[in-house]
Amino acid sequence: MELDPHLNIITGETGAGKSILLGALGLLLGNKNDSGTTGDASCSCVIEGVFDVAGYGLEELFERNDLDYEEQTVIRRMISPAGKSRAFVNDVPVQLATLRELGAHLIDIHSQHQNQVLADEAFRVRSLDMLAGATETVSEYAGVYGDMREAERELQRMEAEAETVRRDEEWLRYQVAEFEAAALREGELAEAESELSTLENADRIVEALTSLRNALDADQIGVLEQLGVSENALTHLGGSYPRGAEMAARLHSVVSELKDIGALAADESDRIESDPERLQRLTERVNMIYSMCQKHRVSTLEELMAVGRSLSERLDVITHGDEALSMQRERIASLRRECAERAAVIRKMREEASRRVSAGVASMLVKLGMPEARFEVVVEDAGELLPTGGDRIRFMFTANGRMALQPVERVASGGETSRVMLALKAMLAERSKLPTIIFDEIDTGVSGRIADAMGEIISSLAQRMQVVDITHLPQVASKGDTHFVVYKEQSRTNIVRLDRAARVREIAKMLSGSTVTDAALSQAAILLGGAE
Repeated sequence: MELDPHLNIITGETGAGKSILLGALGLLLGNKNDSGTTGDASCSCVIEGVFDVAGYGLEELFERNDLDYEEQTVIRRMISPAGKSRAFVNDVPVQLATLRELGAHLIDIHSQHQNQVLADEAFRVRSLDMLAGATETVSEYAGVYGDMREAERELQRMEAEAETVRRDEEWLRYQVAEFEAAALREGELAEAESELSTLENADRIVEALTSLRNALDADQIGVLEQLGVSENALTHLGGSYPRGAEMAARLHSVVSELKDIGALAADESDRIESDPERLQRLTERVNMIYSMCQKHRVSTLEELMAVGRSLSERLDVITHGDEALSMQRERIASLRRECAERAAVIRKMREEASRRVSAGVASMLVKLGMPEARFEVVVEDAGELLPTGGDRIRFMFTANGRMALQPVERVASGGETSRVMLALKAMLAERSKLPTIIFDEIDTGVSGRIADAMGEIISSLAQRMQVVDITHLPQVASKGDTHFVVYKEQSRTNIVRLDRAARVREIAKMLSGSTVTDAALSQAAILLGGAE
């Protein structure tokens, strides 16, 4: 389909398949796929749309999502027979969330059931904020509000933790005191066990060292004495036995090493001595550490020290908890004050906009055949801070000027709701600067002169943006720059763009039914602005 840049009319009998277009666009804009997308289970479904995005300030959105910005942007969605989906923007694969974000800047689809969104306060707030130019201000407020709510949740967690810890305070203090008294030191268990092993075998070690010293240093029979004699003898052989010098050098290295060993043995034998008191202290220390490991169900000194740190931290929550709680409460109070200040600015913007919107919708309702209708946007203090500010928004309406205003969703008929929604959408479309808006039978419940007025409003919208209007009303259909008709042949749905003559006949059919009369043809030609 090649859509006109202004007003596109789509008509067709009920059940002909007009919803296929909306379904396809929904998939392009990131809607979830359902199992009924493809009629042929052996074929993939491919939907592709070309969007002219020049002049809508979407460059930053493309850059943020690592997409190539093209004024003629191509969005493609491929769905396999198994239901698996892939999406592309300018041939770059994207997630559905990216399609939804981009789609929100391209098309506003207003289907018939959306008339009921007047009962949704989120829609009312969002609409008023857009018309007030407060969307960015509300977004900034929402960021601060989110920080405040997160700080409140953290306070609740801190309070719950402090309460739990306080119940165990006496036990904690005893445990922490035990760890402080133990004064555990990293690596000390291995050191203590090594020294303990030496002290337990001190007599045997000293005996062995003494024996080694005697073997090395004994007069005349000591190894060092004998090797020294041999070294001297080999050295004095001189040139008569060349290999003797080599052997003497090697003996010299051995003697030097043995001397070092002898010196070390001497130092160690002097250092190591039986020390029953030291032995007892080390034994008690090692036993204490293993006892604490067993008590706290850990197997290493490092794990035991980690338990001690954890207990100290929990006790610290009690010792310094009130200070931390106080600081957190002060932070929440500061964020709450900032939220309140921002909410006050938003309320002022909403109140100023509410008067313009009330007057604008009421004026448009007069054009739509409701001269006594009254419409008022009411901004009420919510009495609390909400994610969108401190207000609740109500749309009040009466079709009879002598009756009291009531919420529009309670008192408006189907036709009245359609007219209110069209008036709102017309104002929103002008403000939002979206490239395209689609109306799916927004004119339900109206006819005659009112239908003609609705057509005029929709037509005026199309002067500033692309509009696609699916309608059953000939008065609306006649306003289009381009007219498509959807029809079904057997099980196949078709769509065709009508020329002038075909438009006259299609609108005549809408006027008179399946039997097209000359009067209907004449009236259709008049609606289209000329004689047949």
